[in-house]
Formats: sequence, C-alpha cells, structure tokens
Amino acid sequence: MATDSPTILATSGGYRFGERVRIEFNHLVHHAVDLSGASGRAPRVTFVGTASGDDRAMCADMLQAGRAAGFDLTCLNLFPMPNLEDIEGHLLDQDVVWVQGGSVANLLAVWRVHSLDVVFRRVWEAGVVLSGVSAGSICWYAGGTTDSFGPQLRAVTDGLALLPYGNGVHYDSEERRRPLVHRLVADGTLPETHCTDDGVGLVYRGTELVAAVAETPAKGAYIVRRDGDGAAEERIEPRLLPAP
Repeated sequence: MATDSPTILATSGGYRFGERVRIEFNHLVHHAVDLSGASGRAPRVTFVGTASGDDRAMCADMLQAGRAAGFDLTCLNLFPMPNLEDIEGHLLDQDVVWVQGGSVANLLAVWRVHSLDVVFRRVWEAGVVLSGVSAGSICWYAGGTTDSFGPQLRAVTDGLALLPYGNGVHYDSEERRRPLVHRLVADGTLPETHCTDDGVGLVYRGTELVAAVAETPAKGAYIVRRDGDGAAEERIEPRLLPAP
C-alpha cells in the first residue's frame, strides 16, 4: 500500500535487544509501518544492509526480528551481486524500506553503481515509506556528518538529496557530532540541518518536516540554521510513541 505522498522516517534508533531473538524492532520501525498504512496482511518490509557490507549475520537477525514482528521481511543484498533480479519492481511492491547504519559513503557509492539513486527516487515518489537508522537516515538528505572515512568525523555532501537538508544523527551520544554540525552549517558546507538524539525519528511528507517522534523518553530533535557567521539551534520536542 502506497502512502498519499512521498514519506521518509529518518532515525537514530529502531532496535532493541530481544527476549527470544537477539534483536527486535523497536517503536520507530513499527512507526514506519504505521506510516505506510499497511493493513489486513503482513506488512512488506525490505531491509537494506549495504552500509554494513550486507553482513549475513545482521540479515539473519533482521529476518528473525521481522518474523517476531509479523512482517513479511526481505533482505536486499548487493554483495557479491544483487540477490533480486528486479530490484525496482520489488521495492515498488513494498510498504517500507528500512536501511541499516554503517558507512554512508560506501552505501552511496555502491547504490550509484547499481543506479539505486534513481530507483529510490521513483520508489519514494510512488509512496513507499523510506526509512532507516544512522547511515540509513543520512542517505536521504543532501549530506551530514560521518565516520565513513576514519575515526575523525567529516562531512558527506553527496547524499541522495530527496530531502534538501543536512542530517545529524546520534546527536546526544557522540559528543563530536553537535559541534561539527554547527561548524558545517555556519561555513555553508551543509544547508539547514535536522538532527536526532538516539531513539528519535523525523517524519517528512514530501520535503516538509511534519513530526518528530521518539521511542525513548526525554530525547530531542533539532534544527540547526546558519545565523550570521555562526549557527543557531532550535530544539523540537518529539511525541513519544506507544509500545508496539
């Protein structure tokens, strides 16, 4: 089922340790499914693990998490070759695409080799909910901050730009993220940048930010804008999601 307008849920969360399985989907993944409007059948969710090198153990964990959540979950792998013959057709038939964290720089490069930059724009325009965590959040924006190139955080500025903003993830848990976002916005490297504490997600309809949601209490979302020679930060209080 497609949404009425292109929808993205960009997050710094989505998982929790499980009781019977190693990883379970937390509130944010379930919210992505809710945004899709899927009902009357198992929601169709595709997990994309490119940013972590299509790690097979992670794929196995996601398949277990999907079964526990009642999802019809598929893994899209691109290493060593795509595991699906018609990637675009498959993605257009999904309710949600969830993209794993890892190296956003490598993710973007590999996606472009396989023309997924073009495919994901068509999938987004068709109303499939695009979502993900960390690298799987930054990828939908114009750019953000990343440790893809080494331990020192750097800017990445070649995101898919479905959303014309920068993105700052793990804003409260990695102390170098906030000052770098401020510096990159102040010097014009990044445009207006939308940031999430761990456990927080941002909902967009088209390119409009319409909501901030959280699976963890007392967390925040933020908009950082250029202000003269510096940057100004506005905090947004997220709505706490109900337990799935």
